[in-house]
Amino acid sequence: MAAQAKKPASTASAITDKDLPLKEDIRLLGRLLGDVLRSQEGESVYEVVETIRQTAVRFRREADSAAGSELNRMLKKLTREQTISVVRAFSYFSHLANIAEDQHHNRRRRAHLLAGSAPQRGSVAFALSRLDDAGVSGDAIRQFFDGALVSPVLTAHPTEVQRKSILDAEHEIARLLAERDLPLTPRERARNLELLHAQVASLWQTRMLRYTKLTVADEIENALSYYRITFLRELPALYDDVECEIAAQYPHRNRKNATPPKLPPFLQMGSWIGGDRDGNPNVNATTMQHAMTRQSTTIFDFYLQEVHALGAELSASTLLVGVSPELQALADASPDTSPHRNDEPYRRALIGMYARLAATARDLGASNVLRREVGPAQPYRNAAEFTTDLQVLVESLNSHHGGAMVKPRLASLLRASEIFGFHLATLDMRQSSDVHERVLSELFARAQVEPRYAELDEDARVALLLDELSRPRLLYSPYVGYSEETESELEILRTARAIRERYGSRAIRNYIISHTETVSDLLEVLLLQKETGLLRTRWTGAAGAAPENDMDLMVIPLFETIPDLRRAAGIMESLMAIPMVRALITRQGELQEVMLGYSDSNKDGGFLTSNWELYKAENRLVDVFRRAGVTLRLFHGRGGTVGRGGGPSYEAILAQPEGTVNGQIRLTEQGEIIASKFSNPEIGRRNLELLVSATLEASLTPHNADAGRAARLAEYESVMDELSELAYHAYRNLVYETPGFTDYFFAATPIAEIAELNIGSRPASRKASRRIEDLRAIPWGFSWGQCRLLLPGWYGFGSAIAAWLDSGKRGRSTRLATLRAMVREWPFFATLLSNMDMVLAKTDLALASRYAELVADRKLRNAIFRRIEEEHRQCAACFAQITGAKERLEGNPLLARSIKNRFAYLDPLNHLQVELLKRNRAAGVSGLTQDGRVHRGIHLSINGIAAGLRNTG
Repeated sequence: MAAQAKKPASTASAITDKDLPLKEDIRLLGRLLGDVLRSQEGESVYEVVETIRQTAVRFRREADSAAGSELNRMLKKLTREQTISVVRAFSYFSHLANIAEDQHHNRRRRAHLLAGSAPQRGSVAFALSRLDDAGVSGDAIRQFFDGALVSPVLTAHPTEVQRKSILDAEHEIARLLAERDLPLTPRERARNLELLHAQVASLWQTRMLRYTKLTVADEIENALSYYRITFLRELPALYDDVECEIAAQYPHRNRKNATPPKLPPFLQMGSWIGGDRDGNPNVNATTMQHAMTRQSTTIFDFYLQEVHALGAELSASTLLVGVSPELQALADASPDTSPHRNDEPYRRALIGMYARLAATARDLGASNVLRREVGPAQPYRNAAEFTTDLQVLVESLNSHHGGAMVKPRLASLLRASEIFGFHLATLDMRQSSDVHERVLSELFARAQVEPRYAELDEDARVALLLDELSRPRLLYSPYVGYSEETESELEILRTARAIRERYGSRAIRNYIISHTETVSDLLEVLLLQKETGLLRTRWTGAAGAAPENDMDLMVIPLFETIPDLRRAAGIMESLMAIPMVRALITRQGELQEVMLGYSDSNKDGGFLTSNWELYKAENRLVDVFRRAGVTLRLFHGRGGTVGRGGGPSYEAILAQPEGTVNGQIRLTEQGEIIASKFSNPEIGRRNLELLVSATLEASLTPHNADAGRAARLAEYESVMDELSELAYHAYRNLVYETPGFTDYFFAATPIAEIAELNIGSRPASRKASRRIEDLRAIPWGFSWGQCRLLLPGWYGFGSAIAAWLDSGKRGRSTRLATLRAMVREWPFFATLLSNMDMVLAKTDLALASRYAELVADRKLRNAIFRRIEEEHRQCAACFAQITGAKERLEGNPLLARSIKNRFAYLDPLNHLQVELLKRNRAAGVSGLTQDGRVHRGIHLSINGIAAGLRNTG
């Protein structure tokens, strides 16, 4: 390895040298898995796995029809036990390959840093350098951070199904693999190999998936694993990195011996898990309280652990050094009376702080504080009090020759207290607008205010809601009986109020309304807040003075479908024109959030139209908010797949229309993307840094406002309007207008099995039907990924481009030149094509054809699959014409190599899944009891394929 690294070489050999450690890691892990397979399952199973792999490689690389037939014969001969073993082998290899790949990313990043390379694109150093070159001042950077909010929001979705046991084992394998890059003695290297072998063996003997129905509580625990692995330590460390980069880029802001200015907590975590009840009957007031209790317990466990460690580390004696009066007061207030620590005030202070933290943790629901405190103490009233005590320690050390002792642990703990408080992450609430309508219909009717609220037109609804909001009375009476739904919804809001009082105002501060279609949808939630004490009216008493309202939860519309996106700006303009609402926005700091749904808009209108309608909606919203003098914060409901708004976050943020970021952005992190981004601490920190740097660049990069650029952008937008219309009709014609398409979809993908299996706590469909309109966007996109068509990420593009090139007065070559200019000059279009390129690279028509064989109606199968094949051919051809690329992912060789490395091992899982689906469905058709082992095999194959593709949910 070392000898090869010294070769001066051509680009090709340099690339080979860079990849050599990755290939060696994959071979090593593959060999260890093979050894485990031999010892645990026997030589015959190992040979079967190898034969299947080699035959699948022939089928892929040589399009060998004989290999396909051979695979069919082999898979049909497998016993149920062999099938499970083979599926497990390839599923685990997908996971191990991911670990190796992540380790290689970390290795390459360290190599760049050690070599003193220029800052890499996506780093904060790169962003600051670009901004400095563009004339952005250090003061502007500081102002940006003073008002910024960057918030990744973790959501629970059925594509993320890993157990904590698996995550822990994989984390240890990653650590051991990284250790092999260190200079180890022969004995140390042998010991490392033994431990790796043991971990792979342990992984093999650990159940990969849950086989009971996943609960909301399970989803909460899964998400909390990533805090322990990554967020609790890497978020504070990232803040430290950003401060150092600002000081390095703008040294004039830091005079000699001055400390770099400290950043406010601009990067904060959010969560939907336990608060998102849209279509999930398993979420209620109890689950929301449970989510907050578990979040709080997680952060208290961390604080208690760190304070205990600090008590061991900060052993300074007053016989040798002084302390501040404030620190001495903290020590004197401690329940620690040991004479052995009379001269150790830091330890005594920390023992007192530990006792207060333990008391607070118990008050907030923790049931198991591992280390008992020395004595009783009063709990902290809020997180700010704990932060203040930590600050006392910092200031005392800094002023008494102990500054060097702040950095190792105390500074990070202080930062964590500012970021996480006592709540860990902001828990969002979400519900569908139709539920609010039903609840208020009942409240109005029982209060004898309006018997038929649901039948009122929009103007009448708005008038009634505003009138009721202006009155001091409540509609709800404790002496009247209400439906279970109404009682549940009101109890959830009351619980939100109690949570805010107990855990702090940042614990819950957002209420998202799914399917927002009218102004009344938003006013309804204001009224429900009033009914539960979350919106309060204060009367000033001055003659003629209007009452003032305080509102705890920001009401956030979610615009999802294509029609909703087109209405978004008009709804927000009408809403902000209402004086009472405008006053509430003023009290929110002249800030209002709007959420945009990528998933349903794609399922509704297809890849190209969804992206374009989102872009246009954002531009229109920017214009409306600018005229209103209100800051717009966009919340991007992005999924894992490109079809659901996925793709690299850095490029996606930079491709946003001008004026849509401005230091404010929230975005969802979903499904197996959470594991992909955050199960490795270094990778997690890098992904968080990408969000920060992209937000910096998108917010502060000066834009060239020359007339020529504006004219070209207007021309490009006009072209996109035409392309979108063409793509929309192509997509809708296939999905919603082709007779039998629903039957094809349910047969040629594992959607039915995904809905049946214990993957996630939420139903796959909003209603008990097979209509695609009722199907949730997550299983829709996930199913297309499993069968390797990934149709929502590209279908309609080829038809649109081909038709547009052949239409109009200008010649084809002129029109093609326009499209090429759009790629060069317009980040939105370039990112659109880049994401589609990735999807096309992961699409495999040969494998998809095997899934198509599951469609019993041959005529239907052939008709639809031929259309898909033709659109795919046209899409690839048009992409090549526009970009000039001769191969997939020509502009992203790293991803191209990644796909090449993993797909030879991923393909067998698809072949096995097809065989398992055949068995499962044949048993169902014949009326036999379906075999639990077959279900288990399907479940395992779903997990392995999702892990191998890495962005499918």
